Amino acid sequence: MSFVDLRSLQVRLAVRLAVLYVVATAVAVGAFIYQAYDTAGSLNDRELGLRAEDLARAIVVDSSARPRLELPSKLAAAYAAAPEDDMFAIRDASGRLVAASPTEFGERVANWPAAKSEPSYFRLTDLSSEDVQGLSVALATAAGPMWISVARTDGSNALIHSLLREFVSDVVWVSPLFMLATLAIGIFAIRNGLKPVREISRMAGSIGPNATSVRLPEHNLPTEIVPLVASINRALDRLEQGFAVQREFTANAAHELRTPLAIITSALETLRGNGELDKLRADVARMNRLVEQLLRVARLDAVGLEFDPVDLNTIASSVVEAMAPWAIAQQRKLAFIAGEQAVHVNGNANAIEDALRNLIENAVAHAPAGTEVTVTVDRAGRIEVADRGRGVPKKDRENIFKRFWRGAGEKKEGAGLGLAIVAEIIRAHGGAISVAENPGGGARFILSFPLSATAEPKSTANAPRKDGT
Repeated sequence: MSFVDLRSLQVRLAVRLAVLYVVATAVAVGAFIYQAYDTAGSLNDRELGLRAEDLARAIVVDSSARPRLELPSKLAAAYAAAPEDDMFAIRDASGRLVAASPTEFGERVANWPAAKSEPSYFRLTDLSSEDVQGLSVALATAAGPMWISVARTDGSNALIHSLLREFVSDVVWVSPLFMLATLAIGIFAIRNGLKPVREISRMAGSIGPNATSVRLPEHNLPTEIVPLVASINRALDRLEQGFAVQREFTANAAHELRTPLAIITSALETLRGNGELDKLRADVARMNRLVEQLLRVARLDAVGLEFDPVDLNTIASSVVEAMAPWAIAQQRKLAFIAGEQAVHVNGNANAIEDALRNLIENAVAHAPAGTEVTVTVDRAGRIEVADRGRGVPKKDRENIFKRFWRGAGEKKEGAGLGLAIVAEIIRAHGGAISVAENPGGGARFILSFPLSATAEPKSTANAPRKDGT
């Protein structure tokens, strides 16, 4: 089941971007709605002011020198069509009512104080079935200054409010979609921007003791990441130098030990003595084996293997043939079951021989006297080495391939390097090593190699058997 890593830089940036978008969208929507209603109110006030000016222009002086309202026909028809929605009242400078529509509105306005040149706004709630809003202003007319009050019911603004409601509705459902689209684009941009970081993370994951020469690229990276990558590369330089010093020391120490050990071995062979001398010879032999294994480890660490097409049958057959006399001297038998046809893999013949030799030595060391160790080549590119010993406990099967690891209570002559060398060789070949129970008792070590393009594996049911006797 997949889950979101809340500690991820990408997730953190996406969350912050989402919060920013939500807040920015909310502020923008609020500002738009406020501006829309404010504009609607301004338009309404402007419309009322224009109506007052129209009324001022329609005032004339009659023959008796008194002010009178003469509306143009279209304007008069408009007021007559909706007298309860559009209202006005005109007073002269003494407060006398000159004209009003409807009468109730004129009666209400007649008692108001004098209007000023700046509009004053009012709202009436008890004049009709709907609230009434309007303004009063003093304007110059043909008959002198007049106080003009105009008003309209809220219902007459139904179209404007309907348009506003439609606008708000559109904003409410369009804004989230726009926000999601913008957020998706932002996340895509974040992922694309972090692609170089993911790439260097993948490269960093491939760095190990066998790949210390890898360095992380410092180009095409965010400037904030470049110092970190540069520091990692400098640390890798120091680690590579340390590994090189360690490998050189191991190889030099092993080389220096070979000569005195060879001299001691030759001297011990010429001496005759009691059982203590035999123990000393065994200790020197163990030291010789340890030195050889250290040299193998140094070569594996320092030198890259060269690969060629090789036949596992040929390699295994030669190793078994060479080690059969030694196995017999150890009171064990060594058998070889070859494939019916050549099993080709891309590999280094000498390295594969070393790996198989170590496995056979390990199997012979753990097999009871008089039993048989079997080496089998499988058509799928596998070599199996099986013995009849105690086997390997499941809890130890991962640890036995570590350098210098030895199980609790082990009292063998080895130093814990043999299986580690085998694992290093197989890893260099891109293969795998595993250990399982032998059906007849004991352990079964399996080396798996990738088949080369020339491999044509066939059944090994009737494979020939070669026994060391």
